[in-house]
Amino acid sequence: MDIYQLIAQELDISPDQVKAVAVLLEGGATVPFISRYRKEATGSLNEVQVLDIQKRLAYFQELADRKTTILKTIASQGKLTPELQTEIEACTDKQHLEDLYLPYKPKRRTRAIIAREKGLEPLADFIWQQQNDGRTRSDILTPFVNVEKNVATEDDARAGAQDIIAERIAEEAAVRDWLRKYAFRNGVLTVSVRKDWKDKPSKFQDYYDYQEALNTIPHHRLLAVRRGEKEGVLSTLIELDDQRPLQYLVRQFVRNPGFIFHDALIAAIEDGYTRLLFPSISNAVWSEYITAADLSAIEVFASNARNLLLAPPAGQRRVMGIDPGFRTGCKLAILDETGKFLDYGIIHLHNETAAIRLIPTLLRKHKIDIIAIGNGTAGRETEALVKRILNDEGMQTPVVMVNEAGASVYSASEEAREEFPDLDLTVRGAISIGRRLQDPLAELVKIDPKSIGVGQYQHDVNQKELKNALDNTVMLTVNRVGVNLNTASKSLLKYVSGLGSTLAENIVKYRENTGRFHQRRDLLKVPLLGPKAFEQAAGFLRIPDGKNPLDRSAVHPERYPVVESMAKKVGVGVTELVGDSQRIEAIPIQEFVTDEVGLPTLKDIIAELKKPGLDPRDEFVMPQFMEGVNAIEDLTEGMILEGTVTNVTQFGAFVDVGVHQDGLVHISQLANRFVKDPAEIVSVGQIVKVKVMSVDVERKRIGLSMKAVG
Repeated sequence: MDIYQLIAQELDISPDQVKAVAVLLEGGATVPFISRYRKEATGSLNEVQVLDIQKRLAYFQELADRKTTILKTIASQGKLTPELQTEIEACTDKQHLEDLYLPYKPKRRTRAIIAREKGLEPLADFIWQQQNDGRTRSDILTPFVNVEKNVATEDDARAGAQDIIAERIAEEAAVRDWLRKYAFRNGVLTVSVRKDWKDKPSKFQDYYDYQEALNTIPHHRLLAVRRGEKEGVLSTLIELDDQRPLQYLVRQFVRNPGFIFHDALIAAIEDGYTRLLFPSISNAVWSEYITAADLSAIEVFASNARNLLLAPPAGQRRVMGIDPGFRTGCKLAILDETGKFLDYGIIHLHNETAAIRLIPTLLRKHKIDIIAIGNGTAGRETEALVKRILNDEGMQTPVVMVNEAGASVYSASEEAREEFPDLDLTVRGAISIGRRLQDPLAELVKIDPKSIGVGQYQHDVNQKELKNALDNTVMLTVNRVGVNLNTASKSLLKYVSGLGSTLAENIVKYRENTGRFHQRRDLLKVPLLGPKAFEQAAGFLRIPDGKNPLDRSAVHPERYPVVESMAKKVGVGVTELVGDSQRIEAIPIQEFVTDEVGLPTLKDIIAELKKPGLDPRDEFVMPQFMEGVNAIEDLTEGMILEGTVTNVTQFGAFVDVGVHQDGLVHISQLANRFVKDPAEIVSVGQIVKVKVMSVDVERKRIGLSMKAVG
């Protein structure tokens, strides 16, 4: 089995590209490093393609390990034929492999096993072969009657043989494969309400009496049904028109219609299908559909998380972060341009007099540039109060609502306790809210991505797959943006290519004990950080004001000599070359092509020299919520509002328009054209204009439209 060829066909690339990535991965290279700095080897595969190759290589390794186990098990039973071994070794699909193994898999005592224990397998073999030999049915059955073995009659013998045949049919790999494909194409999902919920309303009541073809059900609907089943409200059943499968089985196994036990064989086929084969296949098909729905939901979650992590940073501005609250008050945290905590205070919404004194005092004392307010409970009320105070004081400080999902998780985390051991949880939350405005990526990496709140059914989907997808998303995003070596937290550094938690912690300790890094090469002084880790990490770590101007760029240190040669070619030093577009354009890059450094790398170097360390994130823009619209009761149909996309799902997008409940822009209302995937139109963090189409105050539902605005 040529794994490289198989993966190449799946991903529509060449086998050589797959092999190159495999070799680099085996050598300890990371996905970000390979996609950024080994383009000549991979044919310029991007990070998603490299990650896909890594996943498929892992799949085939797991497949190979499973084959080894299965071959050993079957061989130990003395049943491994050369033909079976060849078929197993050539198998490229995990499900088909398990089908091949099924007849040999240790199982509980089935009716077929019991029949074999009664000595009825020879009878089953005779019926299976379908060859009349002149004997009567009684002649054939009588020798198998044995009262001591609980085979009291000829009918008992025949029934036991049928059980053996039924199991053989149900375990036939080719049959299982055919029925699985048939069920995928023709299966119908039937959903009903359980008795206890029959006369009760629930969020699943749309599915109390529901039926739809499996191959047309949207993934989000499958997940909703699965949730209802988990919560004990719904029951699900996959149904098929059994006529064609039974006809297929008869064609497969009936070779002699005039056989003396033809009726017994037909009965075994029907029993094998009804009792064993269909239940097994329907469970497998349901599982595969749910797995596909899980992966789809995970992709949506990862995409939303990526967009949230890539949200435009407000940058180095002095911030007042506010964690709103009715009962315990609103905690205020003052941060300098680097996110360093300076001061804090507390105001209460029911005591405006104290707030009127404290907020302007802190703003003036610390020369605050911008105010960040968490968008949770009491957020809009806090915003209204702060804006009223600013207006009365004649102050122009901008106020921004910030997504606070997961801030409480960070506040109670070990990292938060370690950084601010003497501060209250809510003050830590205010700090996190302020830092999210300054640099969303640097702050959100401190939180389990599942707590960010940009997913769909995140607690229901495969948790291992979800964690892997989100970890990969954070890793790729962090390395795409780059990290300031002298300010990054260990939470951020651990995602940098080649580092991990231990080296990240060692870097922070080294920085605390020795002082700031002056050049990338200083990394080699960090305990346990050797040449390999340096190779993988250095290009993604930035030193904005280091000794070498290239240290603030994405140019890898291994290519510094190339840049030095370029600078020499145009008659300047490296410092003078960086950022000088005119001189950079004059570089004849073809002259620098070598066997090791090709045009893709050289073009990347040129781009970096023009704009070293350019942040790929968009410029920060503040959403403008409508004044006076603070609660769902303030909304009326026809209003045109500005809002921020907070979540994208398979059926539409949720938008924060400044009230406590996000509104839904259904997929049909996203654009004046057919939209297959909402992610084509919107992304988390995007500022959009919407029209209010419906308001249901009692159910707290807001219907919005983007296409109606234009």
